[in-house]
Amino acid sequence: MSLEAIQKRNEDHKSHRAGWLRAAVLGVNDGLVSTASLMIGIVSAGKNDFVVTAGAAAIAAGAMSMAVGEYVSVRSQNDIEESDRLLEIEHLKEDPAGELEELTQIYQARGISRALAEKIAAELHAHDALAAHLRDELGQNEATKARPLQAAIASALSFTAGGLIPFLGAFAPGLGEKAISIIGFSFLGLVAAGVVSAKTAGAKVGRTTLRIVMGGALGMAITAGVGQIAHISGI
Repeated sequence: MSLEAIQKRNEDHKSHRAGWLRAAVLGVNDGLVSTASLMIGIVSAGKNDFVVTAGAAAIAAGAMSMAVGEYVSVRSQNDIEESDRLLEIEHLKEDPAGELEELTQIYQARGISRALAEKIAAELHAHDALAAHLRDELGQNEATKARPLQAAIASALSFTAGGLIPFLGAFAPGLGEKAISIIGFSFLGLVAAGVVSAKTAGAKVGRTTLRIVMGGALGMAITAGVGQIAHISGI
């Protein structure tokens, strides 16, 4: 098999999408469900004049919150990865023989014979010992590396995109029409989010879409119930 064919086959895998895809899926789903839930809750409480304002505020606040939260959390993962890298550098300086044996045992545990494991570990140590340990001992590699800025941008943009879907329904004239319109737009958005998520991740469309739609419907139903209680209570 040619090098080009191997590279093409590697590109077919989806693991390199894990970081931004997780943030994007979470952002779209959270933006859609939280914005729709808030507006449905306000509609249920009979507050027609505040639906559009609340929806716009929810999108802006949610997008910024998602971006900052995602950046901070992924940056923390970066810090852990960097701490482990520095620790591994120290271990290699202090006890290179012990680290070589550790790598040998890792390969043995994966089913490679002792003699071959020793040879592989020795060659990898001679080539780039740190990279070998980061990859095979700690599971760090370029494809799954934490990228905080990428995750923050993906979260903010996807939250905004998700929030705009139910927000369109807020422009229906009456409260009843608003509720139906928001719910209708939201379910269409949840289905679209499920299909895109499944296609991007290479997963089964039906199962992924059903999971996202059911979760979103539950969130909207609970918030609508809270809004209705507030309306009945005169809050």
